[in-house]
Amino acid sequence: MNFFLQPLTILTFFPLVGVLVLLFIKPDQKNALRWTALVTSLVTFGISLWMLAQFNSSNPDLQLVAKYSWISVAGWNIEYHLGVDGLSILLVLLTAFLTPISILSTWTAVEERVKDFMIFFTLLEVGMLGVFLAQDLFLFYIFWEFTLVPMYFLIGIWGGPRRLYAAIKFFLYTMAGSILMLLAILWLGISGGTFSVPELIEKGSIDPNIQLWLFLAFTAAFAIKVPMWPLHSWLPDAHVEAPTAGSVILAGVLLKMGTYGFLRFNIPLFPEATIKAAPWIALFATIGIIYGAAVSYAQSDVKKLVAYSSVSHLGFVMLGLFALNSQGMQGAILQMINHGLSTGALFLLVGMIYEQTHTREIKVYGGLWKVTPIFGSIMLIVALSSMGLPGLNGFVGEFAILLGAFGSEAIGSPWFAGISAAGVIMAAIYILYMFQKMFLGPQGEIVEEVKKHGHGLRDLNWREIATVVPLLIFIFWIGLYPAPFFNLISPAVEKLVGALQIAAVAMP
Repeated sequence: MNFFLQPLTILTFFPLVGVLVLLFIKPDQKNALRWTALVTSLVTFGISLWMLAQFNSSNPDLQLVAKYSWISVAGWNIEYHLGVDGLSILLVLLTAFLTPISILSTWTAVEERVKDFMIFFTLLEVGMLGVFLAQDLFLFYIFWEFTLVPMYFLIGIWGGPRRLYAAIKFFLYTMAGSILMLLAILWLGISGGTFSVPELIEKGSIDPNIQLWLFLAFTAAFAIKVPMWPLHSWLPDAHVEAPTAGSVILAGVLLKMGTYGFLRFNIPLFPEATIKAAPWIALFATIGIIYGAAVSYAQSDVKKLVAYSSVSHLGFVMLGLFALNSQGMQGAILQMINHGLSTGALFLLVGMIYEQTHTREIKVYGGLWKVTPIFGSIMLIVALSSMGLPGLNGFVGEFAILLGAFGSEAIGSPWFAGISAAGVIMAAIYILYMFQKMFLGPQGEIVEEVKKHGHGLRDLNWREIATVVPLLIFIFWIGLYPAPFFNLISPAVEKLVGALQIAAVAMP
């Protein structure tokens, strides 16, 4: 098949078509710029559905592979290699799904330098899709680093009062971990004679002692991106200062690049090191779950509360991944999607009320339900989803993760799961605390604050409702009927777990 007709190539690089069109639109034609970016992202989402239609859910191997020789110099064998399987397909779909929703949320929120914003956001989609589809370590690293640049500018130009501090901190943290990963990638590529991930996995036979160092080098990059405790301090700053669309895509997709990295690279490339490290990763994940929940409760800024909740929720994902069994891993992958939907929706809703009131302090809100009943109803659904109420998406992923962690031989103790289960209760505490303070308390303070800023408080309009409704559909769908999602990921996970079991038997 011709290079330019490969489905995954079209999917990854189609947003560049939108960038080219945006370049020729005048900066003062704001609506034209917005519609161009939105239509581009919607077409990209359509292409992702075309990819899904061609995907065979019963096949655990890479599919729709695009593989061409790229750089062959001085013994380096670097390929343009894209592929999708059950480990990545839901994350690809999530990226393509959240991008148009994020762009729609900027319609009135971004008024300055609209052209630059839309170009950076569209470029960011290219990088994110490339990360989830790249099957060559060199190509993966290019996409991984590429995502830093648009996100840096999105925070640094359109962010809050401390945007430069947050943008630089985000960039430096991620870059620091990436340098160690680059060294490990170079070692693997040079010693193995290829940078192809499937070929390196097939070759295996990396010395266990070297495996541990390579595992730690990759872990440095991915743990910062997740972020795992205690490498999480960049996240609240980035979330609080980022524009709403930036926060949605940061929580919904960029953080998943870290958890996906463990799933795609650490676990299959370094199985012996993974098995040895599993109890330690479970320990840090459990601390992150409890810590993130406790700190969330202490926040007075609602956006910072949601930001710290991500530390807790992604701790569950890491616990599931390193349970190293089918239940835990499938639950972790689904929970990546659930977190993107629920936390993305929370950031959208917080951004919508902030656009009117210009404050995120929980204490100045109260009684919003009577004033904004549609907003309150949607926020309640999303809040209950985030805290893992049965019947909504969050419960399904957390249940599978805890089930896997309780029976995990790799973790070695059910106490990790038992303590982590307390994080579910703590999530209910800080989520309900936030909701009660904002929507059910006396409304005098928020009315006074709104009047002080010269704004009238209104309920959600049709555009804002249309922005959130697609997320609500999937929140209920996954909560009530998760089978189609598990069917997509199950074969690939079973294959990975089987390889780990073989490695465990071979270990001394």
